Amino acid sequence: MTTPRLPSVKERFRPLARLEDPLIGWLATLSVTALAFFLRVWKLGTPREFEFDETYYAKDAWSMLNHGYARNYVDDANDQVLAGTTHGIWDGDAPSMIVHPPVGKWMIALGEKAFGMDPYGWRIASAVVGALMILLMCRLVRRLTGSTLLGCVAGLLLCLDGMHLVLSRLALLDIFLAFWILAAVTALVADRDWTRERMVRMVEERGRSGWGPLKGMWFRPWRLVAGICFGLAIGTKWSALYPLAVFGILVWLWDAGARRALGVRGARLKSALVDGVPAFVHLVLVAFVVYVASWTGFLVHADRYEEAFSSSQYTRFVSMDDKCKETTDDSKKWSTADEPDAHGLGELTQSLRSLAWYHHDVYVFHTNFLNCSTHTYESDPAGWLVLNRPVGVNVENDIKPGDQGCTAAAGSSCLRQVILLGTPVLWWAGAVALIWALIAWVGKRDWRYGFALAGALSLWLPWELNDERPIFSFYASAAMPFIIVALTLALGEILGRERGPSRRRTIGTIITGSFVILVLLNFAWFWPIWTNGLLTRSEWLDRIWFQRWI
Repeated sequence: MTTPRLPSVKERFRPLARLEDPLIGWLATLSVTALAFFLRVWKLGTPREFEFDETYYAKDAWSMLNHGYARNYVDDANDQVLAGTTHGIWDGDAPSMIVHPPVGKWMIALGEKAFGMDPYGWRIASAVVGALMILLMCRLVRRLTGSTLLGCVAGLLLCLDGMHLVLSRLALLDIFLAFWILAAVTALVADRDWTRERMVRMVEERGRSGWGPLKGMWFRPWRLVAGICFGLAIGTKWSALYPLAVFGILVWLWDAGARRALGVRGARLKSALVDGVPAFVHLVLVAFVVYVASWTGFLVHADRYEEAFSSSQYTRFVSMDDKCKETTDDSKKWSTADEPDAHGLGELTQSLRSLAWYHHDVYVFHTNFLNCSTHTYESDPAGWLVLNRPVGVNVENDIKPGDQGCTAAAGSSCLRQVILLGTPVLWWAGAVALIWALIAWVGKRDWRYGFALAGALSLWLPWELNDERPIFSFYASAAMPFIIVALTLALGEILGRERGPSRRRTIGTIITGSFVILVLLNFAWFWPIWTNGLLTRSEWLDRIWFQRWI
């Protein structure tokens, strides 16, 4: 019996995506992306109203587009906008206290610029970005597995997730957060392939050294892209800081593993210096610069913010009798509040200091002011991955028989609803896949499962550790691409590596195909409650499987 030949380092470092035809790979990817885009723009302008937090983000975006910063609106601004009026809707020129960074709202503003201040205009950016996420998903998993089939399966699964669908049809921030994080980690995986190929080539050309390849390894274009994307993600929501920290550590371990495979002793310590320092510059420093630049609207209008907010503090505390009391702490007044306006470089410095104070106020708002708030749809993060409590985005109740095509029996009624609920079969299988990912990462030492697990946990666990304030299940949407990576890798194991016909391949194909079809059927069943479809109350109850979903 002959011992199987171990693959060389060059063979192990060759990108798996090279195993598949690139033209077929792109055609298949674009087909899945086109399907996703169609599903997301279908009747995108309905319902014609502000749904859930669209009332904040869509209007903030419109104000930023017209004035460069978010202003307050008059009380009946929503009615005026829906009636087609966009003049005289601002309540003076004072800024509003926005509690999330501006990148996502600028992206919403692009849609409003192109299509106007109406539901289609403020939702189209989400639809485009949601479809682009499917494209990234296909390409990422294709790169991870070397399989166009599995890449398209991953993209299709994300396309068929109800939570992703609804967020792609709303002017909320979470779809933009998920997009920029997915773009960042896709760039990091591309950098992993680029780096390893380059290292092998340099060793072949120049021989081995005690530190491994150094020249030409300081600048990494894909890591620069990742740093920009992380900056834009943090500029959408601060929760992107967690995956930046986790993947910052992960890329150092990837580089150390590559150097160890090339014969470098003490690879982790050496890589921390020669790879870790440049990685910090590419990822953290670049992300920081991009993040600060995203606040240009604030910096240009810092004087207005200083006038409006320099003495306002959001603080709350819980007294001994467990009753929440609100208090204002004037001792923490902005240091820039009473300073005369500076000029030139001094003005920029002064504006940056005001921005720092503003961040302090926003941080206090998120970590203190909201702790005593409640919300009907708040949920425990421990149950997010099994869909413990969805969010009702919009509902129109008591539609009488005959109205809007309602076919309910006499004495009953119809309704329309939009609910932020993931596709149950997909999420429940994904939760199991994460458990398998932990086992496979430890037992098989497969870095791809570690990638999926690190991404999912970095976007879910922090909420579990900070659940005193009202938080919502759709915050887990940014983790869904990583859950699908874990699930697709598991499906790949079931499918098997054999390319030709075999009993093993046939069984794997039946199981994998049956699961995808089951997800598709589940998606079709819930479609009406994701897209404001008309249902009789009985048909609606058939889709509300648990009491906690109401």
